[in-house]
Amino acid sequence: MLDAKDFYELGLRFHGHKCPAMPLGLRAAAAAMNALGVERSRDKELVLISETGDDHAAGCFVDGLMTVTGCTFGKSNIRKTAVGKMAFTLIDTVAQKAVRVQLKPEFFGKMLQSPFVQQRRQGVLPQDIPAEITDPLVEAVMKRPEEEFLIISPVFDFPFEKGKGHFDTDLCDSCGERVFTHKLQQVGGRKLCLPCLEKQK
Repeated sequence: MLDAKDFYELGLRFHGHKCPAMPLGLRAAAAAMNALGVERSRDKELVLISETGDDHAAGCFVDGLMTVTGCTFGKSNIRKTAVGKMAFTLIDTVAQKAVRVQLKPEFFGKMLQSPFVQQRRQGVLPQDIPAEITDPLVEAVMKRPEEEFLIISPVFDFPFEKGKGHFDTDLCDSCGERVFTHKLQQVGGRKLCLPCLEKQK
């Protein structure tokens, strides 16, 4: 069984500041992986679909998810749907199985009333919030039984077809920069990258 505590220091260094949301991601990711019975993704064995966005509180949750699962934007095995929910689906691409995990609505609602979030609402940066506010919240997240704050779906079938990696490149005829060929567009006999194509519109 994976223990989120084993990833806390790594998550903290990766994330950059102490807050309650990143540890929530650690705990939720560990719960999903334990439900699926999988190890941390070294390549694309796991794919994570996060329902969070880029413009709301608690986006730090995703850094916790990435830390534990090994799903990263560099490996292209994580993506955001940006529907604004504190939820995600973790897919085991080998077994073709998945699980969806979400924060319990009442728990997350209470968290948004915490002194930490009140400080954030006032524009205080997370790293500037006093430790006496942040530390008890983080400790509570790491110790709380997962059934108190997570809804974990049953494992379900998830047919998943892996895409092929692209290795071939060519030069854009306009800017001269090297581009992976599947992103070059043929326009009037010239090969154009997407930014150069956009400039011509």
